This record gives sequence, structure tokens and C-alpha cells, in this order.
Amino acid sequence: MVWAFLAVCGPRRYNPPAKFRAKSFMSKPNRPKARLPRGFRDRGAAEIVAEQKMLATIRGVYDSYGFEPLDTPAFEYTDALGKFLPDVDRPNEGVFSLKDDDDQWLSLRYDLTAPLARHVAAHFQNLPKPFRRYQVGSVWRNEKPGPGRFREFTQFDADTVGSASASADAELLMMLSDTLEALGLKRGDYIVKINNRKLLDGVLEASGIALEDRVRRGIVLRAIDKLDRLGVEGVSALLGEGRKDESGDFTKGAGLTPDQAHRILAFVAPDAEDEDAHLRQIGTLVGSSAIGAAGLNELEQIVRLLQACGYGPDRVMFDTGVVRGLDYYTGAVFEAQLTFPVQNEEGEEVVFGSVAGGGRYDDLVARFTGQTVPATGVSIGVSRLMSALATRGVAGVDRSPLIVVTVFDKSEAAASFQIVRELRAAGLRAEAYVGNGKMGDQFKYADKRGAAIAVIEGGDERARGEVTLKDLALGAELAKSVESRSQWVGNREAQRSVKRADLVAEIKTMLSKG
Repeated sequence: MVWAFLAVCGPRRYNPPAKFRAKSFMSKPNRPKARLPRGFRDRGAAEIVAEQKMLATIRGVYDSYGFEPLDTPAFEYTDALGKFLPDVDRPNEGVFSLKDDDDQWLSLRYDLTAPLARHVAAHFQNLPKPFRRYQVGSVWRNEKPGPGRFREFTQFDADTVGSASASADAELLMMLSDTLEALGLKRGDYIVKINNRKLLDGVLEASGIALEDRVRRGIVLRAIDKLDRLGVEGVSALLGEGRKDESGDFTKGAGLTPDQAHRILAFVAPDAEDEDAHLRQIGTLVGSSAIGAAGLNELEQIVRLLQACGYGPDRVMFDTGVVRGLDYYTGAVFEAQLTFPVQNEEGEEVVFGSVAGGGRYDDLVARFTGQTVPATGVSIGVSRLMSALATRGVAGVDRSPLIVVTVFDKSEAAASFQIVRELRAAGLRAEAYVGNGKMGDQFKYADKRGAAIAVIEGGDERARGEVTLKDLALGAELAKSVESRSQWVGNREAQRSVKRADLVAEIKTMLSKG
């Protein structure tokens, strides 16, 4: 029927109804929007290269301490991550999860410690004890994003598993301090703060909060961990009924009585006049708690070892305000903070705060094996630290200048690639132009790439055994001062011809002057 109709009327005579024209093959294609998920971002070459430089420096320090690399997958079985999650108030408990084809729940790792515990449990018999490893990788947290707060970020961890000695904690504190200085920070630019969770456990016990009450205890720990950001008033609200933030979101509190909240705040935000008075105040707050006394003893051992090795309070100091928000810490906890002010997005001067942290987690491996395996570790927030170093001017990238070799004639592109191979063999960073543009377009491309030099070899240059070198950086400066095209053409200082045999030597000379 349809074919008969088309045969008579012809395809050009057929005029479909308007509703057909709008909704069928004549409608516009439904294209997705080019957008990023909230809390995620793209990163460009400059940031990636700077990060690679930083990672190499951190890796060098960790290697010098005898730690060795390990890598674990991005996904873990959700039950392997346990209940030590960063944001239990969200529907999927702070992590990104999905079901695989076996109907098993998988989650993107929220840190590098829980996967380490799983690895140690699976290979415990074959690992040296203590087992010392470092790992760098992305982690994901399904938390509310905000300025400078992303759902995907990079961490660089180092851990010692299988040692209950306070010397293992002290070593990590020394290594963290050495790492920050290797990255260009000076003493006074940073401070590593140390505390012991057993002290806080003692205070909670003395306040009538049972250690078995994990839910309330977790809310208290996360509230205290926000002290630098929210201040005493904000933490006090979270210890009580709860707090509403600037956006109107309400966070349920721990429901403590005013007396309980006051006792905890007196521990993390003491009003003592000096260190001795502070220690006496801690003794009073801990009371007769055995676990609190054990925490004081461990802390003293660490401090003695640090002082014996030259790591005094100008580098590592005791601070009861450091508790760490994750619930798996069982003993010493520490945090590296930057002390210099930086400007936020509103141009206000603020203290950057924490860039690294860690502590002892003696019970994490036991979730898999039933056997207590002592462990301690430290984690550096790479992206956050890199941002802070950039404001201090110590995160510059010593990247080799780029040389772009133009292609004068597509039929002779092989000659340009031969030049590129020669430059790379001499240790220079070079590329041949692979686009379709004319010579002017190629120079524009080289400018956008930030190239230092453009190399030109046309037929006339090749016949003379020469190449032309265009100093793009110098040319850009000269272009700012000339007033006319003729004046620019007459100024040849930024472009010169050299013998083909002297190409590498001449380019190195030009780069050394830059």
C-alpha cells in the first residue's frame, strides 16, 4: 500500500503532518549536555604535571624510610569497608555504591586504609611483620560538595602494620615532617599536631558515654573534628541537639547534656594558661579511666622519641583538639597543619589548616581475621597540599620548554619528524605539527601550546642546509612594543637562521638565555 502510494505521488510530493515532522526523523537529535557531576572537576596539564612532581618528592622521602609501594583497586566489597564511614548521615553512608552482576554491593574506596586492612588480612601469612607500604591514588566520598571540597581527590598514604610500638607512630610523624620540608615548606610554615584517642575515650567514659555506644561516639568525634571550621559554638551545637548550616541543612547532634558537652569541650578546647595547667586539666577530665591513663603513657613515649631525634615542638606538638573524624582510630592521632594565611575565594585571609593526618588503628584488620593486628598510618591530601604550596610559591613546575617543529609542506612531513626525533634524543621536549593549518596557523598553535621555539625548514632552507628558529617568547615581548606591521617585519631579533648541523646546539643556547 505504502509503496503504491510513493510510486504514484513520488517521495518529493509526500508532506507528512506537522506532528510527524516535529517528532520523527526531522526532529533535532537529542544531544547530552556537556556538564560535570557536582563535586567533580577536570584537571589540566599544568596541575597534573605539578602533582606528578609533588608525588615524586613524597615517594622519594617514603622510599628513603624503607616503605614500599602497593596498589589496590578502586572498588571494594561494601562490607569490607565496614562501618567506619565518613558521613553516616547520607542515604548511602558517604560512599558511592553499586551492585555487580553477582548481586554483590561494591563501593568506591573512601580512603586507602580500609583496602590495606583487607589486603593484609588476605595475605597475612606471607607478609613481613611489620609490613610497611605506601600508596597513592584517588578516593571518593559522597559528601556534600562545596568550594574547594570535592567528591574525588588524591591521597598519598604510608602505613606500618604489625607493630604496637610507639616508635612506629613516632617514625611516621618524623617522616611527615621531613616530607613537608622536602616539598619546600620551612619550619614555622607548618606544624604536626599529635594527640591520643584513648585520652578522649577516657573523657567520654568519665562523661558517662559508653565506649560501646558507637553511634553517639561517632557523632561526637565528627563534631570535634570540625572545631577549626565551626568553632566552639558550632561544635557545641553538634554535641547537643544539632546544627543548621548556612544553606539551611540540619545536622542531627549527639544529644549530650550541657555538662557532658562542657566536659568534652574543656578537653578539646582548653582554657588553661600554659602546658602544665593543660596537663593537669586533662588529668582531671580523664579521672580514674584506665584507658585514659594508657593514652597518656603512649603519648609520653612518642614525645620522648621525637625529642631525642630533634623533632621538637617547632615541628611536632601535642594538641588535644586533634581527634580525627573516622571512627577506626584507637590510639595516637596526628594532623599536619599549615600555619601561614592564604586568601579564600572572597579574597579574605584565612588559615589553610589541615593537609595531612593519620593515626593508630589496631582493630581494623581484626574485622576480617578476628585477630588484633596493630597498625598505624598517615595520609597526605595531595590536591589540598598542592593548592596551599602554590599560594606559597613553592609548587612551581620545572617543566622542560616545548619546541614545535612546523611542517612547511605536507608531502615532506617526514623531515619534520626527523628533526623532532633528533631533538628528543638530545633530551629536549619537542613535537611536530600534525594539524592541517597553514604556517600562520601553526605559529598560533605553538603560541597556544606555550612553546618556547618554533623550528621552520622549508625547501629554500633545506637547499641551503639551514633551518629557521623563531623565539616565540621573545617574539611575544617584541610584539607588545611595536606599533606597526612593517616595524615588526623589520625586527628580526626573535627569528634567525642557523646551520642544520648546529640545530640542537643553537636551540640549547636559546633556551639557556630564556
